[in-house]
Amino acid sequence: DTPSFEQRPTLQYAATVGMQAALVGAFVSSVQNALGSHSKGASGFLSRTGGTIGFFAAMGATFAATESIVANQRETQDALNGVAGGCAAGFLAGIRARSLPIAVASCAVIGAAVGTFDTAGQSLRGEQEALSYEEKRKRFFKQN
Repeated sequence: DTPSFEQRPTLQYAATVGMQAALVGAFVSSVQNALGSHSKGASGFLSRTGGTIGFFAAMGATFAATESIVANQRETQDALNGVAGGCAAGFLAGIRARSLPIAVASCAVIGAAVGTFDTAGQSLRGEQEALSYEEKRKRFFKQN
């Protein structure tokens, strides 16, 4: 039994991930603003380092849109979709740096990282067994 594939709403997914990435970009921008020496004060969060927010949002939306489009075209949900999305987002980072070699390298590195993450079951700890609370507790504590 192969489960049927359900089409993803590309625009909704891209907008959601783009907004989440923009929030991360806002955090990074505020850290950049706080660590920089300037006379702008708190408004430097938007005026000096505000481009970071837009860049993070663009990378997130590019990743999500590409991943969704590839999944919908292939009608499968696997790691290759994440590789394509990661490659597109990495290429965008290289284009921002105005360097084709950086764009190609970023495509390869981010695509490989996302593909590896997806292959590992979308978890940093790999496939997890379905253990009860008591079994987890027994495994955690040292046995005599």
